[in-house]
Amino acid sequence: MREDPASLKQQIESLQEENLRLRQELSEAQSANLAKEAFLSSMSHDIRTPMNAIVGMTVLAKNHIDEKRRVADALSKIETASAHLLSLINDVLDMARINSGRMQIAEELFSLSDLLYDTLTIVRPQAEQRKHSFRFEAHSILEESLYGDALRLRQIFVNIINNAVKYTPQGGEIRVFVAEEMAQDRCNLVFRCQDNGIGMTEEFLQRIFDPFERVSSATISGVEGTGLGMSIVKKLIEAMEGSIQIQSAPGAGTSVTVTVPLRFAGDQVHAKELEGKQILIVEADAELQTLYRQYLEDAKITCTLVSSASEAISAITEAEFNSAPFACAILGRSFGAGAELFEFAAHLHQADREMVLVLVSDADWPAIEYHANRSGIHAFIPVPFFRKSLLNGLALAMQSSAHETGSLGVPDLTGKRLLLAEDNFINREIACEILAQTNVQVDCAENGQEAVDLFHNSAPGTYTLILMDIQMPVLDGYSATRAIRSGTHPDGKRIPIWAMTANAFAEDIAKAEEAGMNGHLAKPIDIEQLMQTLRGLL
Repeated sequence: MREDPASLKQQIESLQEENLRLRQELSEAQSANLAKEAFLSSMSHDIRTPMNAIVGMTVLAKNHIDEKRRVADALSKIETASAHLLSLINDVLDMARINSGRMQIAEELFSLSDLLYDTLTIVRPQAEQRKHSFRFEAHSILEESLYGDALRLRQIFVNIINNAVKYTPQGGEIRVFVAEEMAQDRCNLVFRCQDNGIGMTEEFLQRIFDPFERVSSATISGVEGTGLGMSIVKKLIEAMEGSIQIQSAPGAGTSVTVTVPLRFAGDQVHAKELEGKQILIVEADAELQTLYRQYLEDAKITCTLVSSASEAISAITEAEFNSAPFACAILGRSFGAGAELFEFAAHLHQADREMVLVLVSDADWPAIEYHANRSGIHAFIPVPFFRKSLLNGLALAMQSSAHETGSLGVPDLTGKRLLLAEDNFINREIACEILAQTNVQVDCAENGQEAVDLFHNSAPGTYTLILMDIQMPVLDGYSATRAIRSGTHPDGKRIPIWAMTANAFAEDIAKAEEAGMNGHLAKPIDIEQLMQTLRGLL
C-alpha cells in the first residue's frame, strides 16, 4: 500500500526542521565552547596578573623588610592586586551558582540611602583616578525603606558604573541617575548610568549578555575582567523580575537603564528630638541647600543656612548673643574630608561642647572616622540623603549626644571577653591580631564542639560575643550555634553570635539566621566592617 504523498511530505518537512534545530544547537554549543576556551585563555592571563603582583611584591617586601617606605608601598600594591583577584573569583563563583540554579535573591529590609552611599563610595575612587567628571542625581525618592536584596543590587550598580569608568577614556563624563516610580504597594527603582565613552556596536549589543564576552578594541587592551559581569547582571535583574535596556553606539557613549520592582516598608520619621531646636547648616552646594530647606521646613524644624566657615562663626556668635544657641551644626559636603574640615570641627567643639556636630558627606567614613571623632564630630549622615535618613540621622545624633557617642575607629573593649571558633590556624592568628587592637580578651576554639564546651562551662556573663566559623571539624558552625541556643546556659538564648566565614552568598546568610546567628561577616575579613560591628554590639 502506497503512503499518502501529503503525509510523506509532512514527515520530510518535520525531519528537515529537526535537522535544522540540531544544527543550530550544535552551532550554539560550538560557539559556547569557543567562548569558554577564549574565556579560560583570558582568565589564565587575568588571574596570573594580580597573582604575579602579590607574589612579586611579597618577595620585595621581605627583601627590604627594614625599609618602611618600600614595605608600605609593596603592601599597598598587594592589597590592590588582592582586591582585583577576589573580584575575578567572585564573578566565576557567581556564574557557577547561577548556572546550577543555586542563586537565591534575598527579601530583606534595607535603606536606599545606605545602598547608594555604599555604591558611590566603591566606584568614585576609580572615576577620580581616571579624572572623570562623576555626577550623581536622585529625584522623586518617596520611599527609602525597601525590601529586596541590597547586596545584589549593589553588585549590579557597581558593575554597570565600573564598566562606564573602564570604557570611558580619561577625562570623560559619567552621570548616575536614580528615581522611583510608585505603583500601588510597590515602587519601581530606576537606575541609569550614562557615559561618553567608546560605546558599542549594534553587533556587540546583541551578545553583550552572553557569558565570557568582552568588548574587543585596541584602545582598551589594558581593561581586565572575566567577561561575566553583564551576564551576571542580566540574570540577577531577571531573578528580581526587573529589566535592563542598553543604548550605545561607537564613539557616542553608552546609557544603561535598570528597573527593579521592590516592596516598600513605609518610612517612619522620628524627629521629636529636633522639635524646638535651632540647627545650623554649613553647606555651599546649592542643590543640597535646597534639599535641607525642603526636608527640614516640611518637618517644621528651624534652620539657618550658611555657605562658609566665616559665616558659620558669625551665625554662632549672633545666636549666643541672643541667648538662642544652636543645638546642632551640620558640616556639609562642600567641606570635603581633609584638614580644613577637622580644624573647623575642632574649633567649633572647643567653642561650644554642647553643640552636636554632624558631618553630612559623601566621604569614605571608615577612612576618616578616627580623625572626625577626635575633632569633635558626633555623627555621620551619608550623601546621598533623603528625608528619612536626614531627619532620623539628626534625631539619633541629638539623642545620643547626651552620653557622647563619638566612637573611634577602633573600639576600646578592655574588660570584655570574646569566643572565637576557627579551625584554620592562619585565620585564627589573623583574627586574634586584628582583635588585639581593641584590647578584648579572646578565647579560641579549634572546632564547633570545643566552642560549645567552652561556652557551656563558662560562668554567666563571661562572653560578650561569639565569632563562629561555619566549616569546622567535629561540629560545624550551624550545629554549634543550635547547641548553644538550645542549651541550659543562662546566656545561651541572648548572646550575640556572628558568623565569620567564607560562605558569603545570600543563602549562606539565610542559613546562619535560621541556625540562630545574629549576623554575618564574610572572609576575607573586612577590618572596618568588623570594627563597626563590634562598636554596634558592644
